[in-house]
Amino acid sequence: MKKILRLFLWLLIVGLALAGTGVGVAAWWGWQRPVPMRADVVDYLIEQGSTPRQIAQTMQTAGIDIDPLAFVWLARLSGRDKLLKAGAYEARASDTPWLLIERMANGDMTQVRLTFPEGWTFAQIRAALDADDQVRHDTRGLADAEILRRLGLDQDYPEGLFYPDTYVFAPGSSDLDILRRAAQAGDQVLQAAWQARDRNLPLDTPYQALILASIVEKETGHSADRARVAGVFINRLRAGMPLQTDPTVIYGMGNQYQGRLRKKDLERDTPWNTYTRPGLPPTPIASPGKAALTATLHPEQHDYLYFVSRGDGTSEFSKNLAAHNRAVGKYILKRN
Repeated sequence: MKKILRLFLWLLIVGLALAGTGVGVAAWWGWQRPVPMRADVVDYLIEQGSTPRQIAQTMQTAGIDIDPLAFVWLARLSGRDKLLKAGAYEARASDTPWLLIERMANGDMTQVRLTFPEGWTFAQIRAALDADDQVRHDTRGLADAEILRRLGLDQDYPEGLFYPDTYVFAPGSSDLDILRRAAQAGDQVLQAAWQARDRNLPLDTPYQALILASIVEKETGHSADRARVAGVFINRLRAGMPLQTDPTVIYGMGNQYQGRLRKKDLERDTPWNTYTRPGLPPTPIASPGKAALTATLHPEQHDYLYFVSRGDGTSEFSKNLAAHNRAVGKYILKRN
């Protein structure tokens, strides 16, 4: 009887060992495979004092499809859970979970950042890239059309395609790679916003939404006014009224604009002059942020057709031309 019991225990131990080995091999194989990510390159920031579980959740939020529980256990079993360092990191599509942990344990972080603010033109984005000595300048001297071709973009014009955000990258990265990431981010944000748009808007394509959002971006200095400003332009499009927005005129003037618009500038026709041409201009006039896109595709519903700056970043809205002229007299001409 004792021999049978010992044999049973031995078989049980062997069976558990084999099962454990199989699970271990499977786990190890899984942790040596690339982690699914929402983009080829994903930036993420680990805050000081983050636990392994919080780090995993941060990575998930950034777009790295990692299992938080498995991440925590791998960090603990490898003894690296106490070594993970705060900082800015860059994950690439070929990275394995083990490589991600090793990188954070070694503090192999990216320190270089470049910000494209909302409302910047493509010319401003290019100038910022050219001025950054941490960037490899592969686009310097190239025409805009050639840059679009190298990025694999089928649009004819670059304005508005590059999402305004802060990009973290390794020193020596190509400006083409940074632009590619900005274009991918811009397309993802635009498509998501378009899918969630209000219905019955006088906009037929995501690109038209991008154009109008760029105007809303340039016209609003006060975030609370965005949806109302967007509503004015939507009302004008529905009524067949010209948009009559100064930022489009300024954009069409290019280098001729010297900081002041005159009456003759409003009358000089360009493809972007919304005083002389009806409807939307042919392209965006800047890179709109997510808030401007959201306001454009979820505009405030009202009867306003006009607005004028109060001079403090906010706007005065009017439903008819007489009221608008009074507002212009008060805030622009300074009549009491």
